[in-house]
Amino acid sequence: MAARTDRTAVVNRVKRAQGQLAGVLRMIEEERDLASVITQIKAVSSALDRAGFAMVAAEWRTSVDDGGDVTPEKLDSLEKLFLALS
Repeated sequence: MAARTDRTAVVNRVKRAQGQLAGVLRMIEEERDLASVITQIKAVSSALDRAGFAMVAAEWRTSVDDGGDVTPEKLDSLEKLFLALS
């Protein structure tokens, strides 16, 4: 059940980011103030980063919950994904 909850939270985060991105596009089309547009772009980027981190964390938890048999290869894979987000 935790995996479903994690997935739902990530989907909701991405949907919010999608809405924010639509707002950014509108701001650009309306030729809004550059500083305001950049602030919103940073917010969208941050929201997507948080969704990515949540996905990596959920995978980590799932691996540990599956008996704690996390292989070095799995750890390397998760570390690469985590670092790709930063």
